[in-house]
Amino acid sequence: MKLAAIDIGSNAIRFQISTVLDKGPKILFKKLEYIRFPLRLGHDVFSTGKISKESIKKFMKLMSAYKTMIELYEADDYMFCATSAMRESENGRELAERVFNELGLTIKLISGKEEADLINRAIASYLTDHTYLHIDVGGGSTELNLYVHGKKIKTRSFKVGSVRVLEHTDLPVMWTDMEKWIKTNVKKSYGRLISVGTGGNISKIFELAGKKPGKTISLTTVKEVRDRVEALTMDQRIYDLQMNPDRADVIIPASSIYIKVMEWAGSKSIIVPDVGLKDGMLLYLLEKNQKQKKLNFSK
Repeated sequence: MKLAAIDIGSNAIRFQISTVLDKGPKILFKKLEYIRFPLRLGHDVFSTGKISKESIKKFMKLMSAYKTMIELYEADDYMFCATSAMRESENGRELAERVFNELGLTIKLISGKEEADLINRAIASYLTDHTYLHIDVGGGSTELNLYVHGKKIKTRSFKVGSVRVLEHTDLPVMWTDMEKWIKTNVKKSYGRLISVGTGGNISKIFELAGKKPGKTISLTTVKEVRDRVEALTMDQRIYDLQMNPDRADVIIPASSIYIKVMEWAGSKSIIVPDVGLKDGMLLYLLEKNQKQKKLNFSK
């Protein structure tokens, strides 16, 4: 079975198609193709409230290209999900309708809770019965999920993201709200708290710290890497650290969000599994198709 997931984020749009390997107790996804296109929808939406004509033009070309990839790889199923930038834009739903009418592709504008639920599918295998605070920082929003004894007890989405902070469109009240939520819900009685970080920026910080996915780094190390990157010019980040330009400018704002959340929660370490929204989407598609297969078999 081949499955495709398209994550329409605020800073970039990601496409991944994988084949499902199901020959034992553990199901694996073998990546066949991965494309990350730097179309920053959040730049338009967080400053003007809508997606610009130029961005729409590129967006339609990109959706057409992704449709072609799905057809060429003969995917059995696919899923397009749009997050904060597109769901908040005045013309986001109109654009989704245009994509459906012209290309026959359905784009789902998911809520912050739906986004968190999908990502949680991907990180579930990394969690034990400890206390965790899952932090997912995107371009337009930050999703927080609190796990106690392996069970999710609280979840919340905040309009604080790397592109918003970079372009100074984040509101102080949202930072205050996030701090209050953390300090209210993360209780000392839960014991030692471990953070779980997802998102391209924390993965890059993890890589720069010289760690492998799934391992743990300390808050101190996160700060040290942040400070080291912040001391570099944009050119140095791009050429010396091999960052994409649209990563090089948001990595510091994103780092600041992870650091603040960890400090407010009293978390001293963070696990960074190499998974994200697209991985949760692939798992959702797999479960959906397995259920359908069982229904068809029972008829």
